[in-house]
Amino acid sequence: MDVSMSFSQDMDDEYEKLIRRMNPPRVVIDNDSCKEATVIRVDSANEYGILLEVVQILTDLDLTITKAYISSDGGWFMDVFNVTHQDGNKVTDEVVLDYIQKSLGPEACFSTSLRSVGVIPSTDSTVIELTGCDRPGLLSELTAVLTHLKCSVLNAEVWTHNTRAAAVMEVTDDLTGSAVSDPERLSRIKSLLRNVLKGSNTPKEAKTVVSQGEVHTDRRLHQMMFEDRDYENGVMVDDDSSNVQDERQRPDVCVDNWLDKDYSVVTVRCKDRPKLLFDTVCTLTDMQYVVFHGSVDTEGTEAFQEYYVRHIDGSPVKSEAEKQRVIQCLEAAIKRRVSEGLKLELCTTDRVGLLSNVTRIFRENSLTVTRAEVKTKGGKAVNTFYVSDASGYSIDAKTIDSIRQTIGKTLLKVKNKPKEQQQREKPPSQESPTRFLFGGLFKSKSFVNFGLVRSYS
Repeated sequence: MDVSMSFSQDMDDEYEKLIRRMNPPRVVIDNDSCKEATVIRVDSANEYGILLEVVQILTDLDLTITKAYISSDGGWFMDVFNVTHQDGNKVTDEVVLDYIQKSLGPEACFSTSLRSVGVIPSTDSTVIELTGCDRPGLLSELTAVLTHLKCSVLNAEVWTHNTRAAAVMEVTDDLTGSAVSDPERLSRIKSLLRNVLKGSNTPKEAKTVVSQGEVHTDRRLHQMMFEDRDYENGVMVDDDSSNVQDERQRPDVCVDNWLDKDYSVVTVRCKDRPKLLFDTVCTLTDMQYVVFHGSVDTEGTEAFQEYYVRHIDGSPVKSEAEKQRVIQCLEAAIKRRVSEGLKLELCTTDRVGLLSNVTRIFRENSLTVTRAEVKTKGGKAVNTFYVSDASGYSIDAKTIDSIRQTIGKTLLKVKNKPKEQQQREKPPSQESPTRFLFGGLFKSKSFVNFGLVRSYS
């Protein structure tokens, strides 16, 4: 059975290569026809998942897609993207333009089955994927365990949404600087991290996956949270002002059927932000919908997306339940990356235990990390944290000043203060309910209850 499946897969790959040789992709980059953006046109034989791969390549270069026109009906893929740098300028760097040509042109190697999207085999590091219930201090506990097990976090990204948390961490052995390969040690790492993730009474189980190699982090985080069903309704908060604010920020997603053409029309209106197109296309692909036509436009701070889709089996959305699921999943995909809280940036020389120490300081000051991005390059750690008060109120300026004093004011910088937090000052001498289960954990320095040998505070 396995042999026949492998043979069939190889035949499909050879057929795809033949089609590509007969119809090589054509990429045209135009910096003259549009005053505001660089126009990229991609023509190619249509393959399932090609739209996601093209969008992924552009967003991985930190380019902003301001407009897009998508057409992939009739076996041919013809898309136009208007892109700029994050600062709003056109793309003129020859190195970047050459990379786009090579990545999207005839030299590109797309995978119709998406088996290789963003995956680069490597033995230099160990990738740890974590999914579980969010709570204050969770990142501090996880990184403390890794430090105790003599693992250094090179790169990591952490998302939280709807009381759920997901993380992809790239770690190495402290002593060798390479991947952790000992099976017994890997098993212990998985066991202790799972114990930390199980620290809340929730019907959803915690998941820990350890592997060697590199993954496309954003894509995996979307897949992990989708599999964890974070799009389902979370815990309701008894806070009228918070509910009103959430409703104002909620994306407007609609799904209707165009019966004459057997398409489902999906429209999205929301606040624009980087990687928005990637997030929606990634989710539609993971839900096994094919985008046949579409358009994307931004006006000021608002974004509008329209997709004409069918399921991979050729049918439009069939029921009200399926329609609501598409809406919920797209709303979740948009909100996962929304940066809530105070943005803090740490730039310093990397050292063993740095991430554990910094997040412990956050936890001891009653701050919870809602999103984090950790990068290490050339011995330098560049970490971005979005933090909020665990009780949901604004963060006291004195608290931030104390944290910066402890870590180093030149090392830790404050980048923004959300307006919604400015308007929600915490009443003096009043205990406020936390939106997390086991909310009091952040006050405690002990998490020996999770099966660890000692406290790592």
